[in-house]
Parts: sequence; C-alpha cells; structure tokens
Amino acid sequence: MKKKDISQGILPMITVTFCFAVLLASGLAASKVCQRFHLPSVTGYIIAGLILGPTGFNLVTSDTTGDDLSHFTQIALMLIAFGIGEHIEFRTIRQFTRSLKWISICEALAAFTVVSLFIYSAIQLTGFTIAGWVPRDYIILSLLLGSIGVATAPAATLMVIREIKARGPVTSTLMAIVAIDDGLAIIIFGLVVSIAHQVLGQADTTILASFIASLVEILGSMVLGILSGTVLLLILNRMRDGGELVTAGLAVLLLCGEIALMLHLSPLLAGMSAGCLLVNKAERDVRVFRALNRFEPPIYVIFFTLAGTHLDFDSLRTAGILGITYFLATVTGKITGVYIGGVISDAPETVRRYLGLTMFPQAGVAIGLIFLLSSDQLLLPYSAIITPIVLTGVFISEMIGPVTSRFALTRAGEARIDRVSPGAHEKAAIGEVDGKICALGQTIRIPIWGIQGEFKLIPPEKHKGFILFHSTEQATGRALARIATLFAHQHDALPMSIRVSPEDEPIHDELLITEEKEVESMGYPLTSELVPSPDRAAGIIAGVQYNPTHSLLLAYPLDTTPQPMQDEFHELLDFIVPKVDCPLAVVRFYGELKVTRTLIPLVDLDELDLLHHFIKSLAGTGKKRWPEANRLHLLYMLPPDVEDKEILTMEECILSWLNEQSPPINAMVQAVPTDSRIEVIAKAAEDADLVVMSAKERSGLRRMFLGSLVDSVAARVQKTLIVVHNGGTTNVNRNPLTQSTQEDQK
Repeated sequence: MKKKDISQGILPMITVTFCFAVLLASGLAASKVCQRFHLPSVTGYIIAGLILGPTGFNLVTSDTTGDDLSHFTQIALMLIAFGIGEHIEFRTIRQFTRSLKWISICEALAAFTVVSLFIYSAIQLTGFTIAGWVPRDYIILSLLLGSIGVATAPAATLMVIREIKARGPVTSTLMAIVAIDDGLAIIIFGLVVSIAHQVLGQADTTILASFIASLVEILGSMVLGILSGTVLLLILNRMRDGGELVTAGLAVLLLCGEIALMLHLSPLLAGMSAGCLLVNKAERDVRVFRALNRFEPPIYVIFFTLAGTHLDFDSLRTAGILGITYFLATVTGKITGVYIGGVISDAPETVRRYLGLTMFPQAGVAIGLIFLLSSDQLLLPYSAIITPIVLTGVFISEMIGPVTSRFALTRAGEARIDRVSPGAHEKAAIGEVDGKICALGQTIRIPIWGIQGEFKLIPPEKHKGFILFHSTEQATGRALARIATLFAHQHDALPMSIRVSPEDEPIHDELLITEEKEVESMGYPLTSELVPSPDRAAGIIAGVQYNPTHSLLLAYPLDTTPQPMQDEFHELLDFIVPKVDCPLAVVRFYGELKVTRTLIPLVDLDELDLLHHFIKSLAGTGKKRWPEANRLHLLYMLPPDVEDKEILTMEECILSWLNEQSPPINAMVQAVPTDSRIEVIAKAAEDADLVVMSAKERSGLRRMFLGSLVDSVAARVQKTLIVVHNGGTTNVNRNPLTQSTQEDQK
C-alpha cells in the first residue's frame, strides 16, 4: 500500500523526459556497481529497470510513459540486429560451416524436444489441470512452449561480446547461430501452430502451406535487409563525415525496420541481413558500424533498463513450477543440442563446451511469438497459460544469461579486455625480424628506359620459358612489352607477343614493330608467335598451352575504347581465366608507367602464393636489377577490432615469408586495422606508382551481392593496376614449364 501511495504522489510530476533521464542515470549507476563485481553491464541495466518498474518503486510503468518510450526499443532492436550482422563474416565462419549446420539443427531440435517433454512431464507430475481440457490440450500447450523455447535473444549476448571484446571460434559461431535460430524458431512455431489447428479440427491452411509461409517471411526479411544494405553501400560511397554516416545509417535502418513491420516480416532478420551484406562485400566498408557504435550506448541503456521495468515477480507466482521448468528445459536443450551438434561436426572443444552457456537469454523473438499467439483466436486459451510461463523464463534468462555468457567466453579464452599497450604494433610496421629490418581521364606516358636511355638488361644465355603478352592497341602494346620484359628478366625467360589471326600469314604490322623496339631498347630480343584462329580467346589459350609459359599478360582497353569492345574484353577474360594453366595478369594503365613504388594490398595470406612471382619480379632482387630499385609496400588489411598482438603476428608472418624467398625480398610490411578497405588502399596508393592485387574469382549472384574489391579500386584509385588471376586449369602434369623444371631437378 505504501508503494502505491508513493507512486500516486509522484505520478503527476513524471514526464517522459524525466523517465528518460532516470532510466539513463540509474542504468549507468547500476552498471558501474556490477562492473565492480565483474558482472556484465547489461545485468546492471536490467537490475536498474527492475528497481524502477512495478516490482520496485513503480516509477517507470506503462501508466507513466504509455508507449512513448517504445520507439527506443525499436531503434535499439534494429541497431542490435545490424550489429549482429557485422559478426557474420563468411570468410571467418567458412571454416565453421559444417559446425554451424549441425549445431544449429541439433540445438533447435533439442530445445524444442526437451522443453516439450519437460513441460508435459511437469504437468503430469504436478497434477496441473485446466477446467475443460483434455489430454490433447496439454500436448498442444507443451509443443507451443517447445517451439518458443527455440528462440534466442541476441541483444544481451551482443552487449557482453562488445564489452569484453570477444573474438574467436565460439564468438563467431554464436553470432551465426543466433541469426539462424530466429529463422528456425519462426519455422518451427509456424509448423506447430498449423499442427495445433489441424488437431483442433479448425485448420484454415495445411502444414505445408504454413511451412511455405514461414519460409516466405524469412526470405522476405532477408531480401529487405539486402536491399537496405545496398542502399547503405551507395550512401557510403558518397559520404566521409562521421555525423553524416550516423544520420544516413539510422535513417536507412529505421526505415528498414518499419517496412518489415508493415509487411509482417522480421525486423531482426532484416537488420542482420543488412549488416551481413556490408561486412561481406569485397570493399568491407564498416565505417557506418563504427559511426553507429558511438551513438548506441544511451540507446542500449534505455533499451535494457526499460526491459527490466517490464520484468515482474508476479509472473513467477503465476507461472509457478511450470515457469521454472520452462527455463531449465530451455537451457538444458540448448546446451545438449550444441554439444551433440559439436560432436557430430567435430567442432573445436571450446565450441562444444562453452557455446551452449552463451545461449541462455530469451526476449525479443520469444515475446514476439507470444504476441502472435495471443492474436490467434483459436489458440487464445493456450496463450493465457503460455504468456506467464515464457515471461518467467525471460525474466530468469535475462538476469542469468549475461553472466553465463561472460563466463563462457572468458573461459573459452576469447575475452580480450587486456590489450597490448597502444602503439606497440606501430613499432613493427617497418618489420624487424631476427635483427634484420626490411625497408619499408586515362592516359599512358612511357618514359625512356634506363638511365638517360643507356641502361640495358642482360638476357639469359639459355632461357627457361616465356612471359606471354597480347594486346591490340598501340599504347598498351608498348607498355605491356616493357612489363613482360621486366618479368621475363627475373625468370630467365623471354618476352613473347602472341598474335591471333584467322589466317596463317607473317606478322609485320606497326604494333609488333613498336613492341620490338621497346623490348630491344631494354636489351632483350622479342619473340612473337602467330596463332591462326578465328576466335581470339581460343588463340590466346592455344598460345599458352603450346609454349612453356610463366605467366600471361593482358591489358584492359583504354577509356577511349568503345563500350562494345570493352564488354568484349570482359567476356574474353571470363573465358580465358579458367582455361589457362598459368597465372594471368591484367594491367589497367593510368598516367605514367613507373615501377619504382608498388603497393600490394592483401586481405588473405593465401594471396602471397598467387602473387609470389610478381612480387619477386617487381622487387628486382639479387643480381637481376634494373636502374631504380622498386620499393614494395605490402599492406595487410585486418578487421577493425583486431588486437595489437595479432597485428604483430601477421606482420611477422609476412616478413618471414619474404625472408624465406631465394633471394630474400625487401619490402615494407604493414598490417592495419581497417574500417574501409577501399579508403585504406586509396590513401596508401597516393605514394605508389603501381598497385598489384590478386583477383577473387566471383561470378553470378555472389559477385553481384558481394562485389569486387578490384573493381572498386580500379574505379577509385588513379594508378596503374595489375590484377593477378589464378589459372583455372593449373596442372603440373600438363604444364610444359613445370615439367622441364621438374626434369632439371631430377
């Protein structure tokens, strides 16, 4: 009675702004207290809400605020969903693909089965009865609770991950599983509702139709998210200011959420899909995530503190033993399912042991399914029983879940609160290893070769194969001839110009004369070969197959080339790449052709194997040098939240690789955390003459959705660009160059 009197006396003074201030202040204060006891901040937020809500002082309730603060809940949910998408990076979780498949299926089925069985058993053991109910009603009640038990709330888990800066296989698997869980929960719930309708004899739709409707909702949500992510990408390409990014990002995400609600889709799945698209694009521009992160803290405090105000001890009394049983069954099912799926998929031991402990929280999706149930008139009697049971589970899981998540991620060794001192990685940017410091409109202008035109390269006495090149334009032909000669010089090979003609007749055209003059000015002879073929692509492939070839060089058409001819070149390239058995380098010339400062951006260590010969050639190592030594800059781009020790490790790996080459290659090695790959490359390219990249072969929908980093660099960076493709039919038994090398070794 006293609590009621206090609230009634204060109520006239309370405004939404006052509630907002109280929620922020109390949530922050409670989080600081929890941090002193090594508890997650989100636990403090929820406790603060519990104290302010009906269970505590009754200051913040639906009577005092109405629906005015619900807008913050919608904003927070979209930011949370978008943030989860950032953690679903295909390149990172690809190694866990098998684990994800089995763990997600086993976890969902185990949660559904265990909750259904536990609830039904508890009903039988406790003698729980509802007037007028028959055995089938208790079975339906159990199945409905089992389907809701599949859902996992990502919000609290994501907050814990960010607070302790967790990274590793458990964290990556968790974020992907949480996203999959929502989809499986929607499907299983839809199927159970359809079964319930069938059993009750008033089915409007078949089970198959219900399943299809669930899939449509999931796919529709993902499509909406992909469209929203695409809009964000278009915006990112035109904005640099952080404030503009926050404004545009919020506008797109909130619009995405509202459209999802209007179309009866899942805002969570839509937000996850938008974030997932951004982080998996080749450009990997995550500046909008960083910008929104600075905006999120007060929204999250309001969200979780407000969630705490909705938790009520009355639900515990109403649900009784069934509420406790529901919570215990949910966590038991998830832990058991994760372990079984981990064993089947041979997941890492840490994933099997700790992943289940991170999946306790239940809120958003579970509560959303309750609302769907309450709107179904046929199932309304079950909803009245299910609501307090699920709310009890939500209450307990939201209190315990953040603590178990933090415990599990810490024990798994993925908490990264303690960091190396700032700037430590900068000392390694010059690459000190084992006491050795490694030096760290389109037009073509080709300067005279050598020092005042007098320097000549010395060809090998006995050549070992060829560097093939093919061009149809005067300017690119001469430039390709120079690059082919430089590469040939490093491989004891000769440059060879491949010409394709429908008739077998001698070559004496002006383009060949230009190429010969360029190669001879460098001290080398030019070999040429005519391939009689009506098809240019087939002729080039034949030239590669019939000659011992180290690599093939092609040139992008100039900007002045008519569009049909540019399209024809792209078709030719797509046809050639999978059919040649050697690396293929495509050169996009821009400005003055110089090879004295080369930038080599990397996103994966595997790229070093593909670029190996080109790095060695451009370095001009050992005795095979040209007038100016090339300065190489290997730029390895890491995720933005990477640890300093990981930066050091990556730099040491690359430097070790360079030193293991024969002879060792001198280069500046730099590993950098990257918010936007294209921005980092563009900045580094300002001090370079030449950019060399490997091409990630993507086609069809994968290329359309994930894009191409090479295409973005070509459009943004106005420097000569060499793109190296891996030949699709590489086979040591068919490659005459490899055969001759192996025979020499024998």
